Amino acid sequence: MAIEKIASKEAFKNFVLGIEEQEGYRRPMAFGICRIDRGQKTHDKILQATYPLINWRENYGSAAVLIAALQESGEAIDFGKSEQVFDVTDAVIINALEAFAPFIQEAKGDAHKNVQVIATLAGIAEAEMLDDNYRIVFLFEDEAPVSVETVYLKLYALSLGKAELRSVNLSGAFGILHNVAWFGNEPFELDWLRDNEIDLKLNGAYPEIESVDKFPRYLQHIIPADNTRVLDSAKVRMGAQLYPGTTVMPGASYINFNAGTTGAVMVEGRISSSAIVGAGSDVGGGASILGVLSGTNGNPVTIGENVLLGANSVTGIPLGDGCIVDAGIAILEGTKVAISRAELEKIKEVNPLWDIKAEDENILKGVELAGRNGIHFRQNSMTGQIVALRSRREVKLNAELH
Repeated sequence: MAIEKIASKEAFKNFVLGIEEQEGYRRPMAFGICRIDRGQKTHDKILQATYPLINWRENYGSAAVLIAALQESGEAIDFGKSEQVFDVTDAVIINALEAFAPFIQEAKGDAHKNVQVIATLAGIAEAEMLDDNYRIVFLFEDEAPVSVETVYLKLYALSLGKAELRSVNLSGAFGILHNVAWFGNEPFELDWLRDNEIDLKLNGAYPEIESVDKFPRYLQHIIPADNTRVLDSAKVRMGAQLYPGTTVMPGASYINFNAGTTGAVMVEGRISSSAIVGAGSDVGGGASILGVLSGTNGNPVTIGENVLLGANSVTGIPLGDGCIVDAGIAILEGTKVAISRAELEKIKEVNPLWDIKAEDENILKGVELAGRNGIHFRQNSMTGQIVALRSRREVKLNAELH
């Protein structure tokens, strides 16, 4: 069967309502159409999924059209599953175009981008270039992903800022993605390279491998905001989130997946997976913010606003706003920190809800200072002891650079 051409926008609304009223129907929380890269040796091995557009808790009318297009082409949608992945066929494209007919002429620029995706696929199909490398993906529940296509859908949601950091279930993603050799945007199956190494090298066709990883680079898939700078594409992994105005310098900087910034930030150090850095902060050269697998006892680290992490420092606890960690020191959950009564009283002034009794000399663990505002962590150059003072310096980024 086929969908009859819909003549008006009002008829389109009624069509969508009819689809959504079918028994068991569920609106997907996310969906999109992607192009997949298959293994050069193993056809069924999916190496990568590229989405020109993802929909995250939005555009439910377009979702209904794609579901109807699949159903009319003979596919059965199981709304009880957390995710569903289908091949894009000529029949699906034709059905979707008939349903989207009232919007075809308007589908330009920022208008009706899901319609633009279908129209572009129609052109590919007309040129007889539509193969089995296009997929429709629906996510009905945010459970652990079971397909490469769904992992990428979630990574896109994070990197595009459609989902908040740490809000998406990526359990098992490493086991789903394949370790591949990356040449620009093209992934190569490692077994295929091994099998063809002699021929490729003797014929001068061996690809210039830039990395071997399960994740691609952020810039292979994401167009950043105009005022965002990434000076070395290797420094940001897909699934990272860069707020507009963030600058990622070369050298010792790095931002892992499911980590990133919530405002304009200068990054010259490492932001490990699950770590989040607030607006106006400066992650100094070689500084490290630990991830949940590297010394934080599974507690993700959030860095507040206007924080300075000195060069080669290490931070393994959350920090509030206006904090400073001096260069070269490590503040971990178990780090012993000395605070005088006078300095503790000053720190309490900017942390009014902090109920702690001040002694003449307070020795606290780093975890007891987690998330507090206005603390300057220093090291006594004579004794080597880590001390905490009330921060007296406001951290400000250079506005011209961000």
